[in-house]
Amino acid sequence: MSKRIINSKAAPAPIGPYSQAVEAHRTLYISGQIALDADSGELVNENITEETHMVMKNLDAVLTEAGYSFADVVKCSIFIKSMDDFATINEAYGQYFKQNPPARETVEVSKLPKNVNVEISCIAVKG
Repeated sequence: MSKRIINSKAAPAPIGPYSQAVEAHRTLYISGQIALDADSGELVNENITEETHMVMKNLDAVLTEAGYSFADVVKCSIFIKSMDDFATINEAYGQYFKQNPPARETVEVSKLPKNVNVEISCIAVKG
């Protein structure tokens, strides 16, 4: 099997021993992204809407680096600190998938890296 490691300077560098994304067999697996600004290294988390948009911007940067787009995404996993934020996250997230949204699950967890409120990973397929 041949695999390609994807790293975008427009998305935050990994904070552990993992790649931003790995492509294998025309499928792109993107690691969970949080609301870290790639330029400043600062968290963008004044509110859950802003935080979600930053996460989506980071996903977009990795997708673009690999030659994919949100239209190629077939599955997302959303991890949130509080299910009370579900509707607000949905509203921001939905702006990136206006037609034919991918399959998805949303899971409430007790804690996320850097104590963020939302983390999203995705899988995209070409062709």
